[in-house]
Order: sequence, then structure tokens, then C-alpha cells
Amino acid sequence: MPLEKSSIPVKSKDTVDRRFSVAPMMDWTTSDYRVFARTLTKQTLLYTEMVTSGALLQGKNPERFLRYDECEHPIALQLGGSDAIALGKCAKMAEQAGFDEVNLNVGCPSDRVQNSLIGACLMAHPDKVKDAMRAMQDACSIPVTIKHRIGLDDQEDYSVVRDFVGDVATTGVTTFIVHARNAILQGLSPKENREVPPLKYHYVHQLKEDFPDLEIILNGGIKTLAECQQQLTKVDGVMVGREAYHNPWLLSQVDEQLFGKQALVSSRYEALEAFVPYVERKLDKGERLLHLTRHILGIFQGEAGGKQFRRYLSENGHKADAKIQVLLEAIDLVKHHQHKG
Repeated sequence: MPLEKSSIPVKSKDTVDRRFSVAPMMDWTTSDYRVFARTLTKQTLLYTEMVTSGALLQGKNPERFLRYDECEHPIALQLGGSDAIALGKCAKMAEQAGFDEVNLNVGCPSDRVQNSLIGACLMAHPDKVKDAMRAMQDACSIPVTIKHRIGLDDQEDYSVVRDFVGDVATTGVTTFIVHARNAILQGLSPKENREVPPLKYHYVHQLKEDFPDLEIILNGGIKTLAECQQQLTKVDGVMVGREAYHNPWLLSQVDEQLFGKQALVSSRYEALEAFVPYVERKLDKGERLLHLTRHILGIFQGEAGGKQFRRYLSENGHKADAKIQVLLEAIDLVKHHQHKG
């Protein structure tokens, strides 16, 4: 059953509806993935991969990090960095590029970013976070949001995340996306950091109770829309990461079940059909087929022919001369399997 819209408290002062979003994921939530996601859902808020302030301000080709297809709205740019002045400049660039929101990453636990004081380690430096939030809000008029963890290393108390949120909220930021796990800064890989520290959803629920005027979005470990609906009775929004990537068909139900709107497509084939013209355009511009099709390998997950689809694309899509025909043949392979079954 779709949730009644009125039962979901959306406290945000801006026009971005964050009831359901896809998390920023390095190498995964590229523009190509986001365009594919848009064949399945219109309402979902999509995030870019994290872009560092250095890449935008000192990189050779900053435009490439700000490029997206018009269909990707609503879309948020996620920034990584800790220098308030630099982040303010990047927030302004985000607004000029037409993004609907700009978000600061205070959740990534990787060693590589820790050394530059980026990501989760910033939770130990709330003053730096507040300076950044103020600078970003001063520099642009689009919503500025933050994504963070519930604590670092062996910090077990709820008071850690409560005090962090209370402190950062003094800057006027009203949207907090909370990954309901600790970040272990030493000894765990980023992948293990998404799986090993226990999920504490009740901490995020408590934040909503303690800060009813803030928009609290829950992230971490959610795999089904039924779980989303359950969480939406306690928080303002849900952000889904890996499941939305590995099992993209999940997105096809979002508009109807969580937003009460009509579904965009009724079959996986319809979504792929809508994606084909985009793939052809990109191939004409010299993009490799593999770079485009790697994001759709999970569309037939759990379906007859799904394995064959993945194998065919993986074995043939990487060839330099691979054209749209390879994708069409992979789709036909699934149809053949399903008719045979």
C-alpha cells in the first residue's frame, strides 16, 4: 500500500522532497547510473559521487564533475572537504551548475580521505564542520545538507550523535542524513565499514524525537520498500545505497509506493528500452559500452535469464568496438530464457 502523504512529516524548508533518495557511492552513482535510475523513478532524489573541493577548484577539468543530464533532477552534489572557504566556492559552483542541493560528506571512512581531513573524521572537528556549513549556506541559496555517521571508532553513546547534530544545527542547517553506523577509522576498509559496525536505527529515531524541527534522513542497510515504509513512520526520509545499485528494479516501485504517484514503467524491458537511446548517444560520443552497461547488470536480479544477461554483457561489452547491438542481444537472451521457462 502506498503511504499516505500526510503521514510523512516533511519538515524541510526547501522544495526538495527527500522522502526517498539514492546514496552517493564512489564509482557507482555516476551520471550514466543516474540516467538509468530515471527510467525507473521520477521522484527519487539522486546524489552524485563525492567530489572533493580540490577536484573542483584545482583540477584540470572541473566541469566534468558538474555535468549531468537534464533528466537527472532532482539531483544533489555531494562535496568532500574541510576548508570552509573552498567549500563555499564549491557550493556556489553547485548552484550555478543547477544542482537542487549541495551536501557535505562527513561519513566516508577511507584512509585516503582521512589524510585530507575529509569524511567521517570531521565528526571529531565539529567547529570545522560548522564553519563549512556556514560558508556553504552564505555562498548559495540552494539547500545545504550534511551526511554523517552516529559516531567514530568505539564511541557507543547516543549522546555523541545527539550533541554533534545539536551543535551543527546552530548554523541553520536543517537536513541531516544519518548513516546509522559508527565509522571505524583504523583497521576496517570502507567496504567493512558499511557492514561490520552494527546498525543502530533507534539512534536515528531518537534524533527525530529530540529534534522534531530538523529533517532527519535514515541511511544504512535498508533493502526493501517495506522497510522504507516502516522507517518513514519514525523519520522524514530514507536513503538507500547498495541495494538501489545492485537491484535497480527496486526503484520502479518507489514513485507509487512511497510518493503515491504513477509508476513510470511496468517491466524491466520498458526501462531498458527507455535507456537505449541514451546509450546510443553516448556511444556516438566515443564512450565505451562497458562503462554504460556496468550500471544495469542487476536489472534482472532474481529473474530467469538474469545470469545470462550479466555474463553476455560482461563478456562482450568490454570490447573496444562493442556497439548497441551487444545490449540488444543481451536483452533478447533474457526474453528467450523467460519464454522457454
